Amino acid sequence: MQSLSFCAAIILCIAHDSLSSEIQSLGYVAKADNNTLKLIVNLTLNVSLDKAKPTSSSPEENTEAQRNSEEKAHSKDGQQDNKDAHCPPLGLESLKVSDEQLEASSYLSVGLGAHRGRLNIQSGLEDDDEYDGAWCAELEDQEQWLQLDALRPTLFTGVILQGRNSIWGLHWVHTYKVQFSNDSLVWKPCMNGSEEAVFVGNKDQETPVLALFPEPSVAQYIRINPQTWFSNGTICLRAEVLGCPVPDPDDPHFSESESGSSDNLDFRHHNYNEMRKLMKSVTDECPDITRIYTIGRSYTGLKLYVMEISDNPGKHELGEPEFRYVAGMHGNEVLGRELLLNLMQFICSEYKRGNQRVVQLVKDTRIHLLPSMNPDGYEMAYEKGSELSGWALGRFSFEGIDMNHNFPDLNNIMWDAQELATDKRRVSNHYIPMPEYYTSTEALIAPETRAVISWMQDNPFVLSANLHGGELVVTYPFDCTRDWIPRQDTPTADNDFFRWLAAVYASTNLAMANPDRRICHYEDFQQHNNIINGADWHTVPGSMNDFSYLHTNCFEITVELSCDKFPHASELPVEWENNKESLLLYMEQVHRGIKGVIRDKDTKAGIANAVVKVEGLDHDIRSAVGGDYWRLLNPGEYKVTVWAEGYFPRIRQCSVGSEPRPTICDFTLTKTSQDLLKQILAKGKKIPRDNQVRIRAMRMRELRASTKILNRRREQQQRLNKVKRK
Repeated sequence: MQSLSFCAAIILCIAHDSLSSEIQSLGYVAKADNNTLKLIVNLTLNVSLDKAKPTSSSPEENTEAQRNSEEKAHSKDGQQDNKDAHCPPLGLESLKVSDEQLEASSYLSVGLGAHRGRLNIQSGLEDDDEYDGAWCAELEDQEQWLQLDALRPTLFTGVILQGRNSIWGLHWVHTYKVQFSNDSLVWKPCMNGSEEAVFVGNKDQETPVLALFPEPSVAQYIRINPQTWFSNGTICLRAEVLGCPVPDPDDPHFSESESGSSDNLDFRHHNYNEMRKLMKSVTDECPDITRIYTIGRSYTGLKLYVMEISDNPGKHELGEPEFRYVAGMHGNEVLGRELLLNLMQFICSEYKRGNQRVVQLVKDTRIHLLPSMNPDGYEMAYEKGSELSGWALGRFSFEGIDMNHNFPDLNNIMWDAQELATDKRRVSNHYIPMPEYYTSTEALIAPETRAVISWMQDNPFVLSANLHGGELVVTYPFDCTRDWIPRQDTPTADNDFFRWLAAVYASTNLAMANPDRRICHYEDFQQHNNIINGADWHTVPGSMNDFSYLHTNCFEITVELSCDKFPHASELPVEWENNKESLLLYMEQVHRGIKGVIRDKDTKAGIANAVVKVEGLDHDIRSAVGGDYWRLLNPGEYKVTVWAEGYFPRIRQCSVGSEPRPTICDFTLTKTSQDLLKQILAKGKKIPRDNQVRIRAMRMRELRASTKILNRRREQQQRLNKVKRK
């Protein structure tokens, strides 16, 4: 018998009163009439759905007709038709299901207990520790099981299975059975017609495999009972269970849907076309404060869209800092993408409502939101769906490049120069040019990375955050260790301020700040207050954070938003509430420290590329084209020196208070006289030159030139491919 979709099964059950009798036999509903059944159906169909394709409920493969019917169930915009709806995950992967709800017949070790049988859970580098990569049974027979207590009557509709996460061994389950129970004592098998259903499991360790039940069953407990497994391994699995809580018609407070957020936002996963439509709808709603622009294209030609939010969109205002959020560098880490789309909608609606906090933020800040840096990778993950994309599908670019390692490694250039220099004070600590090899057409650089670097050059960004997923922690630079050590605390000159930035986000994030939360995989970041130096977690040469700090004026951190890289759409409202305050408060930190305008004393014109030095902090920043600058600093008294090529330096004392607003610290510079220059030359000395800016600009021109050449090649190849397909 072929697998039936949940809705089709429900309709059949209603017609034959089978579901009513099943519910009564399990003792859940005293009066299971058709109104109760309709409540269950409505509850299920109101859940936001991700795409997923069922496997056969028997060891045989799905028929061609079945596959065709599944493909037709998906509409053009990527939403699954309600007639093939199924319940959302109960939350083994997202940790909504607690460890206490999981039980097993036996376990191989403490680190392979029932609590580790969660979809996509990751192990450390060592096997057989307390944080291993699956539930594994101690015994190898067909009586072993992994059990979930849903805590209330639940309509179970399917199971998703993976093998054990390990780099040392191969372990997965080939086939399995499923049983249900009301009291965990009497068990009823999942049936496929008149026979007990046998479901197809895995053929490798990582690929998630979904099986939908021929007849959804109402129960409180569910067991996964392995029948066969990889011959060279043992019984090991990671799982997710699909289910809808059964409504209690006698509960006067029962609600058919609880969104998890009071904000009226579009809580669902958006593919490329849907993302464009949503961004367009925001600009239509708030045309006075929003603007959409593109910074380049992905390898396959998808545009990298940015939403600008400002009271004067389209231009830099003198003295107004520029902020950016970047999401989707890894295409399968999708929560950041949806949060930025939510943030666009939220700022627009709250600005129109007159929310003074939002109004002030929009007036004082130029905000740039890039929701999808890797749209090619996202489309691959989206095509599979939230539970079936696995841990890695869509992480890399179309060319297989990990963009988190794809920026120029300026750390080692700086550190090597420091090692060789007799006077380390002369070694550049900022605006470090890209290495020449990086600008060639032969360099393995993703077009998306090239686009972001060019974007950084075009805008005087002050503060940024890079949104990732798969953990709950905030990391700060440096991300790369010295001497290629696997992990070691490697602080920047601005370590104290970076720790402040990380703590601002982590302490206000509801999930991270929860002291009772379970660790995601194998590292307990709560002992570090959910923040950590990036290099002290694992070394990442060529990270965007380090490049941003050493090549531009921008301070950037990484936020790992959730244990689940691709949360189900039903979980997005809660995730928005977890992150809403953090997203707003972090943006407001762009107004800390000092800012001002550096001008020519005679002409009053702004001086670009003037160097701003803070005594005691070995990291300088530069003024923007109009002469304005922003130096992020913690509260305190600072001695600030400003100099520019052709000008005498100027020193001022600048005081930074604890309030979240900048101290104005302007500078007026006097040009060096021609007589003094002649005296310097007469003594055989050299006139100081700011070659660093010249080399940096030259390398950027070379990178843009090579990017144009590669783009033309790519476009020609795409045209040839289209002709061949015709």
